[in-house]
Amino acid sequence: QVQLVESGGGSVEAGGSLRLSCAASGYTVSSGCMGWFRQAPGKEREEVASITFYGRLTYADSGKGRFTISRDNAKNTLYLEMNSLKPEDTAMYYCAAGRPWGFCDNVYWGQGAQVTVSS
Repeated sequence: QVQLVESGGGSVEAGGSLRLSCAASGYTVSSGCMGWFRQAPGKEREEVASITFYGRLTYADSGKGRFTISRDNAKNTLYLEMNSLKPEDTAMYYCAAGRPWGFCDNVYWGQGAQVTVSS
């Protein structure tokens, strides 16, 4: 059974930093496309960043230059480093994973981690 567990969310002032972690079990982070998504109240869920199994990185314009997605294969964990945070980054952040060796079809999801950025 695949489980993705996010951690590292919290409250921070604008300009601050947070690092989200997504610990995977029943799934090897290097075997599939994984990504971070976020959803703010009243808004649609949006993709923030993704990494394919062969290491291609993709970022939404909203996070380019501020967010960094990475994975630690030894710890089987996905990360999202977020710097220069803005109030508009406030949202629930979700980790997602695709079927191994396949497309970024996001079939597995974590429960989410809340990020709140105050001005």
